Amino acid sequence: MMMSVPRAWVASRFFAWIGLVGLLVLLGGCASRSGGEQGPSHDLVTESDETDVRKRARIRMELAVGYFEQGQTNVALDELKQVILADPTFPDAYNLRGLIYMRLGDMRQSEDSFRRALSLNVRDANVQHNLGWMLCQQGRYPEAQRAFDVAMESPLYAGRAKTLMAQGVCQARAGRLAEAERSLAQSYELDAANPITGFNLANILFQRGDFNRAQFYIRRLNNSEFANAETLWLGIKVERRMNDDVAMSQLGEQLRKRFAQSREAASYERRAFNE
Repeated sequence: MMMSVPRAWVASRFFAWIGLVGLLVLLGGCASRSGGEQGPSHDLVTESDETDVRKRARIRMELAVGYFEQGQTNVALDELKQVILADPTFPDAYNLRGLIYMRLGDMRQSEDSFRRALSLNVRDANVQHNLGWMLCQQGRYPEAQRAFDVAMESPLYAGRAKTLMAQGVCQARAGRLAEAERSLAQSYELDAANPITGFNLANILFQRGDFNRAQFYIRRLNNSEFANAETLWLGIKVERRMNDDVAMSQLGEQLRKRFAQSREAASYERRAFNE
């Protein structure tokens, strides 16, 4: 039986808070040349390998990425149509198209785009990562896990930390809390500065009753520039379970002053620690 998962475990508000850059880090290198081995020869594609057609398509692809980063989704999609028209064998174009449709909530088109990218380069770990995250959004957890596993198999993949983070969040959604903790802990070892990883790891440890370890991770996050209402509220609950009234009060004052209109501040005022 699947356990219900508190909203904070999926970092839903964290994605909005971190902003587009954080989202792109999670979704993984949409504009990168490659995430793994390329083609049948497994050679990396370098600049000298590019045809004139591919170079022109890549320049237009960079425009599409720029529009996507600025939130101009429709313009980015129009640019991608031109990229694909110029070079229908350009896997990065389908990868970005998958991200755009995921943002628009069209999961059918998103999945079709990612699978088209993989048909052109099955070993691209970034696309496997993106496909895994899209499948996770649909609750297709076993399929998502397989995609994450394939991404992690690539010896050239530089995005292991983000994939472990996404995998951990997905495992938590599926109620596989022990596995989620392991994945997030591994991600944290590779990238301790990622606030989404630190927050989700602290929250899982808190829910599992490991308050001492939860305190370590959430204190580090709340002492950084990335503290927000959600992290402070989790910190308050952790300090309460650790019987540290001073630390709890200090965090409560920060929550009141900096995020007075937040749901967390309202919960703190009501002392609704178990909501």
